[in-house]
Amino acid sequence: MSSPSNYFECRWRASGQLLAACLAAQTLALISICLLSIPVWARVSGILLCLAHGYWVLGRHIRLTHCSAYSGLRRDADGWQLWNRARGWQAVQLRRDSLALPSVVIVRFRVCNERWVRTVCIPRDALAPDQHRRLRVRLKFSRRRWSAPE
Repeated sequence: MSSPSNYFECRWRASGQLLAACLAAQTLALISICLLSIPVWARVSGILLCLAHGYWVLGRHIRLTHCSAYSGLRRDADGWQLWNRARGWQAVQLRRDSLALPSVVIVRFRVCNERWVRTVCIPRDALAPDQHRRLRVRLKFSRRRWSAPE
């Protein structure tokens, strides 16, 4: 009987579906701000905040072009790690509210020695179908997936 390997690694790319959903949400937010009966200064502030948020999210979470964008996940003997260009592989603790669905994987994590919980969204079109399925299986059934990195 063979023992399953404890090593797993995947790297994802920018998702066209996630970009389309983000652009649709931004468009609806801008339209709703324009249709509200509020003072002009509030309308302009709302539009500027929506555009700033879109600019911030686009490179870091949608197109993955910013150096701090997470685009890789691996599991080895040291535990779970996420990769970005700025810091390389970082040990992380996965959170219990991570979600693995057939269409999207939402990984909630906390970087070692940091207080904040962050999120990475990995849609189905960001990985090869086999890799996406393997990621979902690893997140659902791996042992000690919620344990803190050592």
